[in-house]
Amino acid sequence: MEKSCSLLVHFDNGTPALANEIKEALEGNDVPAKIDAMKNAIMLLLNGETLPQLFITIVRYVLPSEDHTVQKLLLLYLEIIDKTDGKGRVLPEMILICQNLRNNLQHPNEYIRGVTLRFLCRLNEVEIIEPLIPSIMSNLEHRHPYVRKNAILAVMSIYKLPQGEQLLVDAPETIERFLSTEQDPSAKRNAFLMLFNCAQDRAINYLLTNVDRVPDWGELMQMVVLELIRKVCRTNKGEKGKYIKIIISLLNAPSAAVVYECAGTLVSLSSAPTAIRAAASTYCQLLLSQSDNNVKLILLDRLNELKSSHKDILVDMIMDILRALSSPNLDIQRKTLDIVLELITPRNVNEVVLNLKKEVMKTQSGELEKNGEYRQMLIQAIHSCAIKFPEVASIVVHLLMDFLGDNNVASAMDVVIFVREIIETNPKLRVSIVTRLLDTFYQIRAARVCACSLWIIGEYCLSLSEVENGISTIKQCLGDLPFFSISEEEEAADSTKKPQVTNSTTISSKRPAILADGTYATQSAASETAFSPPTVVQGSLATGNLRSLLLTGDFFLGAVVASTLTKLVLRLEEVQPSKVEVNKASTSALLIMVSILQLGQSSVLPHPIDNDSYDRIVLCIRLLCNTEDAVKTIWLKSCHEKFVQMLLDKQLRETEEIKAKAQISHLQPDDLIDFYHLKSRKGMSQLELEDEVQDDLKRATGEFVKDADDANKLNRIVQLTGFSDPVYAEAYVTVHQYDIVLDVTVINRTKQTLQNLCLELATMGDLKLVERPQNYTLAPESSKQIKANIKVSSTETGVIFGNIVYETSNVLERTVVVLNDIHIDIMDYISPAVCGDAAFKTMWAEFEWENKVAINTIITDEKEFLDHIIKSTNMKCLTSPSALEGDCGFLAVNLYAKSVFGEDALVNVSIEKQEDGKLNGYIRIRSKTQGIALSLGDKITLKQKGGS
Repeated sequence: MEKSCSLLVHFDNGTPALANEIKEALEGNDVPAKIDAMKNAIMLLLNGETLPQLFITIVRYVLPSEDHTVQKLLLLYLEIIDKTDGKGRVLPEMILICQNLRNNLQHPNEYIRGVTLRFLCRLNEVEIIEPLIPSIMSNLEHRHPYVRKNAILAVMSIYKLPQGEQLLVDAPETIERFLSTEQDPSAKRNAFLMLFNCAQDRAINYLLTNVDRVPDWGELMQMVVLELIRKVCRTNKGEKGKYIKIIISLLNAPSAAVVYECAGTLVSLSSAPTAIRAAASTYCQLLLSQSDNNVKLILLDRLNELKSSHKDILVDMIMDILRALSSPNLDIQRKTLDIVLELITPRNVNEVVLNLKKEVMKTQSGELEKNGEYRQMLIQAIHSCAIKFPEVASIVVHLLMDFLGDNNVASAMDVVIFVREIIETNPKLRVSIVTRLLDTFYQIRAARVCACSLWIIGEYCLSLSEVENGISTIKQCLGDLPFFSISEEEEAADSTKKPQVTNSTTISSKRPAILADGTYATQSAASETAFSPPTVVQGSLATGNLRSLLLTGDFFLGAVVASTLTKLVLRLEEVQPSKVEVNKASTSALLIMVSILQLGQSSVLPHPIDNDSYDRIVLCIRLLCNTEDAVKTIWLKSCHEKFVQMLLDKQLRETEEIKAKAQISHLQPDDLIDFYHLKSRKGMSQLELEDEVQDDLKRATGEFVKDADDANKLNRIVQLTGFSDPVYAEAYVTVHQYDIVLDVTVINRTKQTLQNLCLELATMGDLKLVERPQNYTLAPESSKQIKANIKVSSTETGVIFGNIVYETSNVLERTVVVLNDIHIDIMDYISPAVCGDAAFKTMWAEFEWENKVAINTIITDEKEFLDHIIKSTNMKCLTSPSALEGDCGFLAVNLYAKSVFGEDALVNVSIEKQEDGKLNGYIRIRSKTQGIALSLGDKITLKQKGGS
């Protein structure tokens, strides 16, 4: 068994020379040297040295010292040294210190008395304590409160000893009398604590006698009172009615700690609406009054817990919770918004959205460092509100559109996605949104935001004026054509690139010349004229945002411009009666597309146009040159229908998420239901009546049913030994957030008593055994429950192995039973989770660990293989079901899961069906840490063939 100590400091191992130096310093008269020597001695003892030769020196030269520091170090030394021999008997030399301790307890200095009494709290040897009891009890009447409060703690620790009740027979009565007369808050708190731990009935009696005075007691005393109430009500729920009034009275205490504990106690004891409302109100008040960010985060966690079981009550306090947004801390703001979004109802949505709108306007000031991130969170929150309650979109959509040109690309992207959904779900806002978007389009600077905005313009410009304005806006943002110019010399050179016959007598010398871009050109010595390379024609910065982005080589945006112009021209054919105007617009659009292709194929930019963008723009050119009704239907109707389907899929996923989070509880057929109306209400307060109703409702809906399902519990049992072994053992494995608990049942199947039975465990991987095993004695045919805690440091597959060792009275040798290995699977750590596409892409780009697994399976159907991988890895498919429809021989899907440590696991499955019917492709896993990427890769490699 390990020895307890109050100090653990690393120190070099002692040597005989060092021990002699300490001894010499202790024997001298120099107090500072004596102090250093005592410190060195204590550190050596803590490091495992025994130093038996120092004891007599300390008794002779340190005990008589009057210095307070020396006396305190002496008590630390006495606490650490062994006071008993191998058989548990007190060493004879310990009698030498008894007289010194008695003298200290009667010392005129209150500090010496106090530290000596504190030292006695850590003594377990009755032979040393017994002679000191009269002196300890006399200190209860000392004039100084420091001595009195330590004397009470000493009495409490002695009374808790196995023979304590014989040593201090009348201690509870003495402390109760002391409590009635004591005025010092600390001493009074210690006295009440002693009664609470040693004589609970007396503590309860004192509390109920002084109910009216509880609000006037000190903070420390009130905290002990709350602890007593919790303990009493846990053991006897029927008595909680008389204590609820005390808790409610303490809700108005001046101490924030007491008020917080009161609210927590109230929630743990009562589920009555009045009690929950009072607790929630208290948390909200503390949220505003406390300045510490950690305290605010803890309070938000408490409110989040209340939300899960008492959502209706918290809905009324949503505006109080929203005030926490005044904190500049992003974590607090994020947690506040998460709570608020789940409390929104049709009654309060307008008020909440207006509040969020004000917060968005505050971010325009630029005073705070992380305004962009906070604005992005607010935009996402408003987006969520508008999707649930479309009628509030009109309040904020125009304000948010001012942020389309935000420097924070993520924030601007959230705005444009919000606008894209609102324009579809709110047809009444279509005209105003399109008009505002066309007016502010030139402000957009991010390519992704431009692309999404162009899609909205092409899809929702329906009237003649809107279509014409859309085309003119795009032309204005592209600027004048062409995008680059060619010099006259180069044109002449291009036109005369044919073999010329030269006079044999006239030879013109040519030499290489370096051009402005660093390339070489042949230059004639006669003309001394170098060819000029093509030069980019820059547009105006105010209106040429599309031009600027195209000239950086973003040809995906060029393809989006071509698609948008094509849609607008096709729609113009439907709404414009004049064919001349249609042809004019079509010609203008074709000119723009051809100019983009020329720019992509020129040497002006360092990289040519990519094949996908080139094919897309060529398709648009062909379409405008030869329009067919079927193609027009695809471009103007089918694309929109797919977008509507995507929104429906997203809404369906969110609904499933909410259902998954909801607590599902069932009532067992034989569970007891009490009828509230048939109960006696005599002597019950309103709060107790409400509590009875809530308890009945919970019982009726099955909330009192145990969380762990019995069937699941059986699946987690691992057999450790065989049925024919003399000792049978099985373990129930529970994986908590940061540790694994093994609940091992050991059964003695023999007719003999097993002595010193020990469960010895060892681990492989990132697992660590927390505590050392204990020895047990097991009677014949009896069983023992042994718990072992194992710390988990990362999401990696690990193995727990070991054996059971025991002795019997007949056999002197120890018997060893080897246990079956317990494999801790990564599936125990990860669970399916949901994240947005933008968040997935961001994490995919940031995470540095990747594990690439080649697909090797006997499964021939892509979707069947995908379902098998999802089931095997316990992950969530983020790709919508509509995107998986059809049979094209290709499949690309994103999967996501989260570990209990908060780690993200990202998986991309890319499958191609080959001509021979086999599946080919790769599964790529990315994570922030190496462990989860490797473990998940091993799991997929093992499972992908189609095995169990």
